Amino acid sequence: MIQLGREITSDLKTAAAREWLVTNGIGGYAAGTVAGLLTRRYHGLLIAALTPPLERTLLLTQLEETVLYNGDVFDLATTQWADGSVKPQGYRFIEQFKLEGSVPCWHYACADALLEKRVWMQQGENTTYVYYQLSRGSSPVALSIKALINYRDHHSQTHTSQWQMQTQSVAQGTQILATDTATPFYLRVSQGGLVTQHHWYQGFALDLEHYRGLDDQDNHLHISTLEVVLTPGDSLTVVASTQPHASLDGATALLERRFYEETIRGELQTMLISPPLPSWIEQLAFAADQFIVDRPLAEAPEGKTVIAGYPWFGDWGRDTMISLPGLTLSTGRPRIAKTIMRTFARYLDQGMLPNVFPEVGKLPEYNTVDAILWYFEAIRLYIATTEDMDMLQELFPTLVQVIDWHRQGTRYHIHVEEDGLLYAGEAGAQLTWMDAKIGDWVVTPRTGKPIEVNALWYNALRTMERFAQQLGQPQQIYREMAQLMLEGFQRFWQPTRGYCADVLDGPKGDDLTLRPNQIFAVSLPLVAGATDAPALLTTEQQKAVVETCSRYLLTSHGLRSLSPDEPQYKGTYGGDQVKRDSRYHQGTVWGWLLGPYVQAHYCVYKDSEAALALLNPIANHLQTHGLGSISEIFDGDPPFYPRGCFAQAWSVAEVLRAWMDISQHQTGP
Repeated sequence: MIQLGREITSDLKTAAAREWLVTNGIGGYAAGTVAGLLTRRYHGLLIAALTPPLERTLLLTQLEETVLYNGDVFDLATTQWADGSVKPQGYRFIEQFKLEGSVPCWHYACADALLEKRVWMQQGENTTYVYYQLSRGSSPVALSIKALINYRDHHSQTHTSQWQMQTQSVAQGTQILATDTATPFYLRVSQGGLVTQHHWYQGFALDLEHYRGLDDQDNHLHISTLEVVLTPGDSLTVVASTQPHASLDGATALLERRFYEETIRGELQTMLISPPLPSWIEQLAFAADQFIVDRPLAEAPEGKTVIAGYPWFGDWGRDTMISLPGLTLSTGRPRIAKTIMRTFARYLDQGMLPNVFPEVGKLPEYNTVDAILWYFEAIRLYIATTEDMDMLQELFPTLVQVIDWHRQGTRYHIHVEEDGLLYAGEAGAQLTWMDAKIGDWVVTPRTGKPIEVNALWYNALRTMERFAQQLGQPQQIYREMAQLMLEGFQRFWQPTRGYCADVLDGPKGDDLTLRPNQIFAVSLPLVAGATDAPALLTTEQQKAVVETCSRYLLTSHGLRSLSPDEPQYKGTYGGDQVKRDSRYHQGTVWGWLLGPYVQAHYCVYKDSEAALALLNPIANHLQTHGLGSISEIFDGDPPFYPRGCFAQAWSVAEVLRAWMDISQHQTGP
């Protein structure tokens, strides 16, 4: 699916804009660019999750390869320095880059010799494999590899050149101890020997950190050098790991990785009613797996969660619940969905799910009104998919308490008002997914009755009505609350504008700016009348919402967060953090909204071919930013450059879910 030739790899700017990602299922990852150029502080070959899924720490930055072949020297690394120079320029020797499933593979052409390089991680371990194979050549190749390391949080940078790390020889490698209290890690090789070095390379330039208005230089330590001779057909395995005895059999480890991905492919196939499956959807299934990670708890060591986005996000409650159906149910992995739902149930407090889990020690933050409402939808879809009544019986009492908390009132003035609508918010709080905050300034506060929150609240009430019926429990209260909402929700409709208000009853009255949040009043099946539950909007109003979003908000890769006709609209995203955050939801395109839009389009027009065609541009996007994955955001103005995280969970999940639901005719509850 993803294969790039010299038209991409030989152009430094183009090759450096395309990023690859591999993960280990416990929060650790490796990431970089096709060119081999470090452009982010988050690039490295082993970024270990020392306290899974967090405390992510850069250990192995890169391997700098030099080939000596028939008297000629080929430097395969690519580095940009603080003075602007680029040397060496190894990208010039990349003949091809491709993804084999999720495994990145480079072909380096050194005259008539061809050296292949693959990178992947061991599932469940902070272990990275770098596997070389000389697949072609008329004589042996002398390969020299410099290992550059670090030991820092992946959000930071290193500026010292005086840091003395301790090394100790171990079987076929080196143990490295960065400080007396650090976690030791290991560099080991399948053949040859590592010669210890200790030299700091200073002034690595990080272009994307410069673009983000952040510290844009880094230092890394040259800790060892490997010298080895390969004859055609020979292979070499380099392993970086926090495990002292990680296997050095790279060929077998690669087969295990491929078997793991074959399992993902097989699970996806179980969801197909009418094959064939486009290759880009299969690629997204591999991407979906990258976000699912362990969150072991003392009382539930098998716990799981979802990394919101790579490279910098952790696991967020809202993102997890929005992403859960697409990442797990649409890919044939309901057992993972069940584990995630149980994991998060343990964090329920005052009827709310946490938005952010801290990196270390502190309590979770509950500053989200909608995470718990997306939890209801995730459970609804899980039960509809699996008919797991035992799970429903287990969770139902907890869901009853959630509804009760919202009726009586919980944090941040979240409560049901007399019109049946859900109110949320207070000064200084950002509770919806449009959550940018700069100091004390909440950019889009949306205090009051946000439309998507109320669509989700209605969805939760109808879900509870259905659950109660299935379990033989009282259901009248949920039906009555939902019925009250039907009349109250009509206040959102603005007949003179032909679309819905974004927020009602805010501190300054109703917010009538044109935003995409109204699409959920059409895309959620229980809200839009796809079942026996009455719809919140009339058929004519639903059509008008979709048409308005199509005209003003739709782009190739998602919906704008604000109409270009609004005075606050910002069409590009970039600059320092203040500039970026002030534009985050003021016109920036969000990839995850494409899924709900496509489902709303199908709901209104009942044309599956037309709806699915709206997803086709994503197939091309998979080759342009985070290879094989979908970006977090895009510029609001053409040509809609990808921005933010190069791999975002809810972007991948919602596109997958929409495609599977519509193409397989599973749009019902």
